[in-house]
Amino acid sequence: MAMRKNTTNLHYLNAVLCLLPTLLLAVFVYLQFQTLSLLSPIVQCASQPAAADDLVDRLRASVTFLPLRDTRERPGKWFISAMNDTSEPEGEAKHLVLPSAASSGRVLCVSAPPGVDAAYALAWRDALPRGAALRPGLAFVSESFYDYKNLWHGLAALAPFASWNARSGCRARPARWALFQRGAARMEMGGWLTSLAEATTGVDMLVETFRSPPGPVCFEEAVVFRRNMDGLSRERLRAAYDFMRCRARARCGVADVPGGGGGEPPALRVTLLFRTGARAFKNETAVARVFQRECARVAGCTVTTAHSDNMTFCDQVKLLGSTDVLVSPHGAQLANMLFMERNSSVMEFYPLGWRQRAGGGQFIFRWMADRAGMRHEGSWWDPHGEPCPDGNPDILSCYKSRQIGLDEAYFAKWAATVFAAAKERKTIAVGVRAQAGERERGRATCECS
Repeated sequence: MAMRKNTTNLHYLNAVLCLLPTLLLAVFVYLQFQTLSLLSPIVQCASQPAAADDLVDRLRASVTFLPLRDTRERPGKWFISAMNDTSEPEGEAKHLVLPSAASSGRVLCVSAPPGVDAAYALAWRDALPRGAALRPGLAFVSESFYDYKNLWHGLAALAPFASWNARSGCRARPARWALFQRGAARMEMGGWLTSLAEATTGVDMLVETFRSPPGPVCFEEAVVFRRNMDGLSRERLRAAYDFMRCRARARCGVADVPGGGGGEPPALRVTLLFRTGARAFKNETAVARVFQRECARVAGCTVTTAHSDNMTFCDQVKLLGSTDVLVSPHGAQLANMLFMERNSSVMEFYPLGWRQRAGGGQFIFRWMADRAGMRHEGSWWDPHGEPCPDGNPDILSCYKSRQIGLDEAYFAKWAATVFAAAKERKTIAVGVRAQAGERERGRATCECS
């Protein structure tokens, strides 16, 4: 019996020993799988940076540069033609803001190497085109059909930025400007316009050159005006002019405009702003004599004569800031009317040929006066001039830059009418403000809305 029991136990032991390798192998495999499951997150984490880098590379490669000027489109639409404008807030000029929902959060990148047509692309900030430089801060990007040295055309380009800046609460100050004319990069703005832009924004103007370092430039933020004042309401444009006037006066230290005091009649200040060369008066002394004589007939009237080409920006701001009646030939210097008080007067003069052939362009300063709240008192077109050489029928090209003559009787009668009306308006305005106990208009319009 005992022997049979020992034989059974031995049988069981042999069976266990036969199964042991299989059990050990199962345990080993189990432990291997457990080890792999513990290591798999580590493996996954190690592979994620590589996947992210691959995605960024794919996004970089997907950035496509398009012509900045799309010749298939009309002017005003050809610049960054793939995007539509907005006029928000209501009344602002049509513009683009980048990055935005419309750009899917992508920033604006521009490639403008010398001698090559400029191109643009939209890119995510973390996947910029290879070799691109990211410019921090806000960029004011302007496209204009005209250049940035002519005061009238440059002012048309600045006004929408001034309005947008004021509407933003003046917090959105540009870190740089990017200037384009018909899709081509421009490296600078005229001195008068640069000074006005700096006074308006409160920061020095830095113009992007797209050359240092070479390669595409991407803007962290950008507001783009590509149609100048298109869409800018009359109310917002007048507010922009008021804002620029006030900021320029503040920069140049021009105090509030003085009125009459102590019972004295308010002064009437007449400025003859002359030109040199093209469209100058042939006899400035004789012209000045006529206006001085008529001014002497009005109590408190004074005449100042000046040439804009030998005055600094602030000299012009100070002079026009104390001018009630501006007398000047047609030309860029008339843009200085911006610094005059609302309801001031402008008298404009032309050589022969303008009235006959210049078309609507000759009325730009009449339009500006109206939009800025001034009174354009009319124009005088010289009816006389030497014959054009070789019988040239295009009298505008012949006379456009000639000088202006004198009609003493007409000038005297015109001046007397304008001076009397201007004096009366100013007397009434000063009286109204005195009764209300208000200071002269000036500083309130500097406030950002």
